[in-house]
Amino acid sequence: MPSCDKCDASFESEDDYRLHRREAHGEDVGPIEGPPRENRLGSRVPGSTRSLAFGVVFLLSVAVTIYVTMFMGQGGANQVALPEHGNDTIVSQVQTEQATSIEHVPEDADVNYSTVPPTGGRHYSSTVSAGVYSDPQSYGALVHSLEHGAVVVYYDPSQLSADERENLESYANAYQDPWQSFIAVPNPQADPDAAYVLTAWEKRLTMDEYDPATVRAFTAEYLGRGPENPVR
Repeated sequence: MPSCDKCDASFESEDDYRLHRREAHGEDVGPIEGPPRENRLGSRVPGSTRSLAFGVVFLLSVAVTIYVTMFMGQGGANQVALPEHGNDTIVSQVQTEQATSIEHVPEDADVNYSTVPPTGGRHYSSTVSAGVYSDPQSYGALVHSLEHGAVVVYYDPSQLSADERENLESYANAYQDPWQSFIAVPNPQADPDAAYVLTAWEKRLTMDEYDPATVRAFTAEYLGRGPENPVR
C-alpha cells in the first residue's frame, strides 16, 4: 500500500497515490490510467471539458446580449437611433417655409393653409399622437404636433408598400414622446405632388420614391426641435 512521504497519507493503489500527489502537492506525475475517481465534491471534470463548457456558456451569453440589444430594445428604438444631425447632402434639399402664425385657435375655427400639407401657421389646441395612421388627420392638430417637435410624414396610400410602412412604424414606435413624436398619415389630397412629403415646423422635403436614408436624415435633423419646447 503506497504512502505519501510528504503527509504520511496511505492509498489502496498507485493511481490513487499519484492522483493525491498531483492534487495535494502539485507534482507532475504524468498521466493517470483509468477514469477520474469520485471525490467528496462529486465527479471530477477534465480541464478540457470545463473549458469547452465555459466557452459554450460565454458564446450563449454574447448571443443573448446581441439579440436583446438589436431586436428587443425599447420598442425598436435601437434600430432607429438617431445621430445629432442629418446627412448634410439630404438636409440641404429641405425647403424652409416661414410660418405666418403660432396662434392656437378653437377646434371649430377655420384654419386655411397656403401650402399643403402645411408646415406651420394657426392651429388647434389638440395634437396628434405618434403612430402610423390609415385615415387622414386634421391639419390643425398636425400643425400643433409640428410646433411640439414632431416629424409628420404624409404618404400616398397607393404607393406605400408593406416594407415602407414597417420602416415608418419603427420610428413611430420608437419616438412617442409628445415633444419628439413621429407621425405618418395618408395625404388627403386627391393628386399629391409627391408620393411622400416629410414635414417639420417650417420644413418640407418631398420624395417621389421612399428612401429610408432620407427619412432618417430628416428625422435626425428636426425631431424634437419644435419652437414650443425643443428637447434635442
